[in-house]
Amino acid sequence: MKPTKIYLQLISFALFTGATFHLAKYTVLYFSPAAVAAWRFGIAAIVMGIVLFFTEGMKKITLQKNRGIFLLLGIIGIFGFNSLFFIGLKYTSPVNGALIMGLNPLITSLLARFILKEPLKKRQIIGMMMAFIGVLFVLTQGSMETIKSLSFSIGDIIIFGGNICWALYSVLGRRYIKDATSMASTTYTMMIGAVCLLIFSFFSSDPVPLSQIPIGAWGSVLFMALLPSVLGYLWWNQAINIIGANKTALFFNLVPVATMIISLAAGTPIHLSQMIGTVFVIIGVLTASGVVGFSKGKNEVVMNKA
Repeated sequence: MKPTKIYLQLISFALFTGATFHLAKYTVLYFSPAAVAAWRFGIAAIVMGIVLFFTEGMKKITLQKNRGIFLLLGIIGIFGFNSLFFIGLKYTSPVNGALIMGLNPLITSLLARFILKEPLKKRQIIGMMMAFIGVLFVLTQGSMETIKSLSFSIGDIIIFGGNICWALYSVLGRRYIKDATSMASTTYTMMIGAVCLLIFSFFSSDPVPLSQIPIGAWGSVLFMALLPSVLGYLWWNQAINIIGANKTALFFNLVPVATMIISLAAGTPIHLSQMIGTVFVIIGVLTASGVVGFSKGKNEVVMNKA
């Protein structure tokens, strides 16, 4: 698969995930956060299982070779990430949560450096810094008062734990999954995570009875199940296998930009600082991914070379 197609898929992943923030805010009016996650990944796991069965088939040898790592990734990347993120948002602000998730490319790159031995290059460091500055501008609208007023709570620590879960999901899969396609890896880990989320949802209650949940809320759950979950996770895993965990993680910085663009389309005014932040994020991602910036050769310096 050509890198250009991978980049387009990752941009689509960011758009779908950006929309998820708006849809999740709407659906939790009718579902508990645990129930939303359980429905979302339950539907996604069923769809992925059907697709896998009719395309590649469920190969016993794949499960035998990877049952341990599939179990671990399902618990970490599906159950752990989503549970910690939703729980953390109960105790902290969306701005804090988004800024902490904006650290994901850096955390993923550091884990990839030590676990996968992937070199961290000068352009990647510069690109990550630019993208994070852009995320900061987008979320705080360039207000120093907003930045100064940020404080850290137990919710921030919980979300940071979810951030680490997502980074580990990105890195460990590439390191330890053997002879399995992206389709198979995504399906089996999603099935395991969905079961964990379903069990977790038994200990929560919905704000309204299922019979009174409007069609719009069910449609939002279906959207989150099919696009950010099925296609999003599949594209994410494909990208990790082809361009590496470092470059893939950078596209997570586009998520708050996508959220802002969707808000603009919904009628929310956009500020100049947010436009500046968007430019920083895009240039940062392009620089770190090698599309612009340093050329191959003398200017591409490998950091922390073993």
